[in-house]
Amino acid sequence: MSRLRAKCPDCKTYTAVALGPEYECHSCGREFGAGLVRVPQAWGDGGEAMAEAAWLELPYPETAVIEAETLEEQNLALAADLPERPLVLGGCCCAHIGAVEGLAARQDRVAVIWFDAHGDLNTVESSPSGNPWGMPLRRLIDSGAVEADDVVLIGARNLDPPEEEFIGSHGIHLGEEGIGGALEGVSCSYVAFDADVLEPSELAVFMPEPGGLSLTDGERILAGIAAGTDVLGAGFTGATFEPGNVPPLARLASALGL
Repeated sequence: MSRLRAKCPDCKTYTAVALGPEYECHSCGREFGAGLVRVPQAWGDGGEAMAEAAWLELPYPETAVIEAETLEEQNLALAADLPERPLVLGGCCCAHIGAVEGLAARQDRVAVIWFDAHGDLNTVESSPSGNPWGMPLRRLIDSGAVEADDVVLIGARNLDPPEEEFIGSHGIHLGEEGIGGALEGVSCSYVAFDADVLEPSELAVFMPEPGGLSLTDGERILAGIAAGTDVLGAGFTGATFEPGNVPPLARLASALGL
């Protein structure tokens, strides 16, 4: 019996089934490296454009759509509905919380490789805006879903002082050179990729920050990650609903081997 029925992005039938971590459409025969989970929500003020990006037509079989009334309900539903190898498409970076929690429950230890122009390390007390989308990485660390020493933050260039203090005091690794430290002793990882980590000219994003990675550098780094660790899943967040975002996001997912 099929372990998964999902909508094939090519022939539009609901016949894609799970074969271990891979997926194959039994109607058209196409194979896929991940199942797409849509999370069309942004937990903060004015994030409608970011939430809408979860409906971008990435070329992966759609396995679930998570829509919840609260962030806590979203986290639980996402963790419960993850396919064996998920590609999460948010919304805001809060979409990564349930994904990491779900994958961490299947493993003894998971590294988190977090690409973002921002730290996402605030708390309710330290956040200047109060928007939950500035807190998901901190929530994952504080909850124990991931250890701070197993986290690397890549591309951050707009950090609040409390985030900088937390990074220094908890030993979070930084930059491409910090990937090895986060992966040390850990056999598997989740890649959280906020589109604003890239130079704004590369993608249409919700919170653009100049001085980001090029798309080519992003692909190179992701390919290196895929070569050095078992990528259990990944997620894209922080984009806007622009059709031109699909090809670069697909390139990034392909670089991860998905």
